[in-house]
Amino acid sequence: MAVTAVLLSACGQAGTAVVEVPADPAVVQTAAGAVRGTISDDHRYFAGIPYAATPVGPLRWQPPQPAPGWEGLRDATRPGPRCIQDVTNDVDGRPTSEDCLTLNVWTPPPSGELRPVLVWIHGGGFTNGSGDIYNARSLARRGEIVVVTVNYRLGTLGFLAHPALGEGNYGLADQQAALRWVRDNVAEFGGDPEKVTIAGESAGGMAVCDHLVAPGSAGLFRAAIIQSAPCQAQYDLPAAQEASLRYAADVGCEDPVTAAQCLRALPPEQLTRPVFYDNIGTERLSGPVTGTAALPVDPLTGLATGRVAEVPVLIGTTADEFNLFTALQFVRGRPVDAPHYLELLTEAFGPDAAVVAQHYPPERFENSVPLAYSAATTDGVFACVADRMADALGNDRAVYFYEFDDPNAPAPEPLRAAPFPVGAGHSLELRYLFDVGGAPPLNVEQQRLSEQMIDYWSEFVATGSPGAGWPELSEAAADERMVLSPDGNRVVTGFEEQHRCPFWATLPR
Repeated sequence: MAVTAVLLSACGQAGTAVVEVPADPAVVQTAAGAVRGTISDDHRYFAGIPYAATPVGPLRWQPPQPAPGWEGLRDATRPGPRCIQDVTNDVDGRPTSEDCLTLNVWTPPPSGELRPVLVWIHGGGFTNGSGDIYNARSLARRGEIVVVTVNYRLGTLGFLAHPALGEGNYGLADQQAALRWVRDNVAEFGGDPEKVTIAGESAGGMAVCDHLVAPGSAGLFRAAIIQSAPCQAQYDLPAAQEASLRYAADVGCEDPVTAAQCLRALPPEQLTRPVFYDNIGTERLSGPVTGTAALPVDPLTGLATGRVAEVPVLIGTTADEFNLFTALQFVRGRPVDAPHYLELLTEAFGPDAAVVAQHYPPERFENSVPLAYSAATTDGVFACVADRMADALGNDRAVYFYEFDDPNAPAPEPLRAAPFPVGAGHSLELRYLFDVGGAPPLNVEQQRLSEQMIDYWSEFVATGSPGAGWPELSEAAADERMVLSPDGNRVVTGFEEQHRCPFWATLPR
């Protein structure tokens, strides 16, 4: 492929760096072969690029293997299939497949400058989702960064920890393989492999927590963004193995001698039901397993003991995290009322339900059980966990904390039928960073906030700091948090009191 060489002064180094600007910006040469994407005036898009071999047959429940090469130009104009997942309540409709270990790359127009890189890990409870729903055009264009979104194995195929197979964590290993692909290939797309930030929301943010303590992730990124991540909700190996053995028995593979062969012989449609390892309130997830070679310690223990990558961290939550899940339960027909309040809290907090109910009586929340329950779960599962992580991380690195607080953030149509406000619910800040569908458009004030958030996130990816006016957590500013709102971004104190974190600190962890 013909290229034009551009010489740039190497920042902080003697000599020059050569950055190749392609004659045809739609074509990029990767280590496995050339790909042709799509181009427009303000960005390029390359979709469905394999970063690992298809994990089928003997490769099912194995670490990801290198992707085979190809001759000629590979079409990279459309994303690959979503990974196998439960589509019972799915409104997406796009195909799923085990042939799903692909990624997508969004770039600004090519230039002679290598751009910082954001690698986005999608959420979905480690059971659903895909990287291609996160249209990163605005981040690439306005932020002038390269964005990579990744698919990884989900649910049973990603995290089954059956003793006959191994310790699980195949989905986490997929993410590490994608990060190695970025290290080895992103420069061809105009990205700087020395300036990679990993980021994710919900389960994706939990994965970022895992990469901070995972030995196999060391050196693959230089900064991290953790959005709305309940990083405490991870199973250890004995509990994950017990759940995996029950799962295998349920699908007819109970005999330990033949279990591995039996499981690998099952058609993928029999493996869509996740291995439920843990609950987040009324929501369930199947994800990474701690106490393993891949994750020797869980993230919160890693933080407490200093066994965590020393990189800058941007971390935060939304003001009304669990309102969205409560609304989801309501539209699914689950009662969220006074007779069921203690039942809901017990599902979320077990033996602590009664004392939680005393601290979150509905009378304090407009006599609304849904709002009281949502506030308790927002605080106990998300806000105070993030606050505790931020304090621990801030001991020896730059940490920046935010709370997204748009009470009128656009929510998907079905959830707006709930008889209580969704508010700044879980995941609703993503509409301000990515072009995602399923919700009404932003108004003028919200669009301005979107542009500000893209600027903050991109500046963090570029420099390790979101920029002027955003305080770094320190001993002198331990309770200063940035509130992101259409009414104006502002630094506040009192986050811990607002979310009753002193109360949550008294409960067993």
